[in-house]
Amino acid sequence: MEDRDTGAGAPEVGASSASLGPSGPGTAGWQQRRATEPRSVNGQAGDATQKGKPKKRRKRRRGRKVFARDEARPEANLSPVQGKAAVAAVDLKPVAAATISPAVAMPEQGNRRPPVHELPIFAALDLGTNNCRLLGAVPTRHGQFRVIDAFSRIVRLGEGLTANGRLGQPAMDRAVEALKVCGDKLRGRKIRKARLIATEACRTAENGVEFLDRVEREAGLKLEIIDRQTEARLAVSGCGSLVERNTQGVVLFDIGGGSSEIALIDLTGRRSPRLANHIVSWTSLPVGVVSLAERFGGRTVTREIFTAMVDDVAGRLAAFDGRDRLSHLKASPNFHLLGTSGTVTTLAGVHLDLERYDRRRVDGLWMDRDSVDRMVEKLVGWDFQQRCANPCIGADRADLVLAGCAILEAIRAVWPSERLRVADRGLREGILSELMADDGVWRNDGRARAS
Repeated sequence: MEDRDTGAGAPEVGASSASLGPSGPGTAGWQQRRATEPRSVNGQAGDATQKGKPKKRRKRRRGRKVFARDEARPEANLSPVQGKAAVAAVDLKPVAAATISPAVAMPEQGNRRPPVHELPIFAALDLGTNNCRLLGAVPTRHGQFRVIDAFSRIVRLGEGLTANGRLGQPAMDRAVEALKVCGDKLRGRKIRKARLIATEACRTAENGVEFLDRVEREAGLKLEIIDRQTEARLAVSGCGSLVERNTQGVVLFDIGGGSSEIALIDLTGRRSPRLANHIVSWTSLPVGVVSLAERFGGRTVTREIFTAMVDDVAGRLAAFDGRDRLSHLKASPNFHLLGTSGTVTTLAGVHLDLERYDRRRVDGLWMDRDSVDRMVEKLVGWDFQQRCANPCIGADRADLVLAGCAILEAIRAVWPSERLRVADRGLREGILSELMADDGVWRNDGRARAS
């Protein structure tokens, strides 16, 4: 099962986007415009003279804007951008090779960044309860990076974990196969630094450590099991650019497969470049879309079952002692919710009535309270087949999306807000942001170092 890739991007607004083209491991498909080739006014190569008279040409610098692409295009459709190399996409679909900003002017010729193949490559892998995801990226302008490789697959590692307390053999087999693909990708590139993490499923399973030993043997990858506080911090780090300058308070939540992380962020004081420095309270609920759906059922969900799921999560939130740390800001127009998970991106896709999920339209989308209410009500009213038929849900998520909506509704009840911002990014972007910052690649006036 291939999952749409959620979150190929950069931690700050204004990162440049990459055109896509086919490539093999460890290679980049370059298309370079010949700077010395004369061109006519319509963009075609032509003679330097016309009607026997020399034609005087004047050089112009133009900032081209490029847009994020969600999937690879045939090489024949690639357009070189201002003499810059087009970044190669991986051959697995779906691929999101993009940065956070949908468009940005390219830098002046005199301030050219090193070519992508000379920049250090950083990698982040997140093995969750439901998904296995990988990003490879190179640093660009200060606080930004460009994704050059991405992979995402639904593996449902946590399937049956709630009932048995152990990872099941089929689930582990699926995860190992996906991780083998990730291992091949990592070994095919010269990686400067990488962080490979496992979350709730491996944290709680009796055989979680044993499974990671198998991963090391068979896939050649050594994963670390991170604690819930680290998971919450990384989710915040990955969403920094979606919190605008005038924002005073944010409740950021990441609804996962086996756990849900919630961070309360107070920005009323002097703002640090790292959003995670403003976390005033956080919690990790040991409940996610997979675990909740397994307990209450995911295929047939009546309104009574949905209400019971909401109540279950609400009871867990009631035990969160720090839930009132932003009470002084909840009435402010500069307070909002920020959701990063498949649940909120799915709601956004349904809200936009997309014929095909489009990350460019979803990531950063604002939804008001009434819109969220309508979308949740719509999904609760659909049966399993209707959910399967929706292109932004599909068969892979049809039995999980209502559990996610129940968690969302419990969160909204504790922190009511007029606005919800949708983030199609998360842990991997947070990992990449922290790796690059710690490595110092954004020094020297914000230009990425090549070595």
